[in-house]
Amino acid sequence: MPDPTPWLETVGRDRPEPAAVVLVAHGGKAHSTASAHRRGLAHRRMLPFARSLERAGRPHRTGLGSGVAVYVLRYRFKGWNGPATDAYRDAAWAVAEIARRHPDRPIVLVGHSLGGRAVLRAADGPGVIAVCALAPWLDGTDPVAQLAGRAVLVAHGDRDRMTDPAASYEFALRARATTARVARFEVLGDGHAMLRRAREWHALVRRFVLGEIGAEPLDRSITNAVREPAPAGLRVALGAGEHPGPDGSREQKE
Repeated sequence: MPDPTPWLETVGRDRPEPAAVVLVAHGGKAHSTASAHRRGLAHRRMLPFARSLERAGRPHRTGLGSGVAVYVLRYRFKGWNGPATDAYRDAAWAVAEIARRHPDRPIVLVGHSLGGRAVLRAADGPGVIAVCALAPWLDGTDPVAQLAGRAVLVAHGDRDRMTDPAASYEFALRARATTARVARFEVLGDGHAMLRRAREWHALVRRFVLGEIGAEPLDRSITNAVREPAPAGLRVALGAGEHPGPDGSREQKE
């Protein structure tokens, strides 16, 4: 049987000439060489993010093209697998493949849990301008040098019991020594699945991505967090019943 290969799943419209590209990486397991071919819960959890970004990016136009091409990374295996770093290797392949398909386009990486760890490590790939890690699975050994020159957004639920919010804070703190644009938000009252405050998670990711690719002005709540020294800028509370508006104000849930 031939070795498995990763692949890119197109979300929404196929855009051969997009203005920008987003790669979405879902979660997985610490150790598993089981095939990731079948769509599981981790994959389904990130589809709403991918679809939201594709829809929101449709009006975006530049001299390079129009709309935002969005891909979901499908891994070879379900696990990170220790020194093999399989999810990272697949993410690095995906970035290179996107750069080949869409040369000179800005690329933003968005990952959850294991996928958050993978995209943070793959941030030095060609064309990557920004990376967003949601409840990333980190253990204190992850490098930060690859983030140089990139914008970084980390978000973590304060009730997460699957991955450690303290580890993502420590990572963001170290990352600030490498790149000037690091912000971290704490989603109050939510856990690893990002379900209780789904609207807040989605709004934060959407405004970060659209701001970084130039489809919208940079979100003020994020830029304010970037400017704030630690710990304030790395422990910004994103509370229940609200999400950041385009000017950094808080918009209440309907």
